[in-house]
Amino acid sequence: MNAPYITDATYKRTPFSSAELLNAEYDNCTFIDCDFTAMYLTSTAFLDCEFIDCNFSSAKIKNTAFKSVTFNNCKLLGTPFNASNPFLLELSFVACNLSLASFYGLSLKNTAFIDCNLQKTDFTNADLSGAVLANCDLSQALFNSTNLEKADLSSAKNLSISPRYNKIKGAKFSKENALGLLTDYKVVII
Repeated sequence: MNAPYITDATYKRTPFSSAELLNAEYDNCTFIDCDFTAMYLTSTAFLDCEFIDCNFSSAKIKNTAFKSVTFNNCKLLGTPFNASNPFLLELSFVACNLSLASFYGLSLKNTAFIDCNLQKTDFTNADLSGAVLANCDLSQALFNSTNLEKADLSSAKNLSISPRYNKIKGAKFSKENALGLLTDYKVVII
């Protein structure tokens, strides 16, 4: 049995954490000020959707598809994107709180993270080549075996990335945050 197909719908101020969200394929839908806290979204598909001022904290997104999805000013604390469906995964984030989120092992080529809080976010084994992390707080973010080639981190803050364990060829760093590339070496810079 195929999941229902919902297109061009707008949902406003809906507390999905207490009302069940229909397990369906959502195409070109907009969600404004909706609450998905601790919601089970297993095997739901979002295609060309936009989430504005939504709360996804601790949402369960196992096998959920996100294809051309934009999150704007959303709270995504601890969201395990690594559990989502990686096929054709395409995301962008503007002014979102992604602290403690996980992107472990995902292909995030050319993904935009603009003005986001990425504290303690896990990017281990992720492909962030060509990604833009503009004005993002990367305090204690995890980068290990991460591909950051040609990524733009020139305006990122609180950067700590080991060139020894990550690919950084062609990545852009400001002079100030380039010091975060030396953290592993325990050097003192005066």
